[in-house]
Amino acid sequence: MPKAKKSSKRKKFDYTQDRKKLKKKFLKKCNPRIEHPQIRNAWDDKKSMAKNLLEMGLSSDPNRTLPVKKRGLLGENKDGKTLVIKPYIINKLEEEASLPEKDSKTLSSDLVEYVQYMIREHKDDYKAMARDEKNYYQDTPKQIKRKVNEYKRCHSEHYENFMSSLAAPESMVQ
Repeated sequence: MPKAKKSSKRKKFDYTQDRKKLKKKFLKKCNPRIEHPQIRNAWDDKKSMAKNLLEMGLSSDPNRTLPVKKRGLLGENKDGKTLVIKPYIINKLEEEASLPEKDSKTLSSDLVEYVQYMIREHKDDYKAMARDEKNYYQDTPKQIKRKVNEYKRCHSEHYENFMSSLAAPESMVQ
């Protein structure tokens, strides 16, 4: 059987490779980018991950820190007191965690138009909505009801304005 061609060749130095770029590429894979700006600024590349997190008052191993005690999370001094060198990281993280999370779910403009058309034409009659010719995707009454409820939940103030605009022209006619 023939040998592989590459195995018999002598190893040569590749002058076309940029060693600096290769090292950067390797380090980038080893150390992933830290997204949180406070942690990224406080991170010291010369120290280990556990040491960095210990100084920030964060846990590198949650199994060791359970049960969670207030401020007594990590590294203890010889006196038995906790040692947190960079407490501003914990303060910033607690501040961000206490902010209420905004509901970012929204609906597409096409779906909003579709739901508004169905409500305008059929009010609350979901069976009639299912038979409507604009129901291109042949949604069932339950699917349409779910879409209407989603519109009410995601765009509540928009829905209120829409319903009041529907009621206003009828009262003017009378």
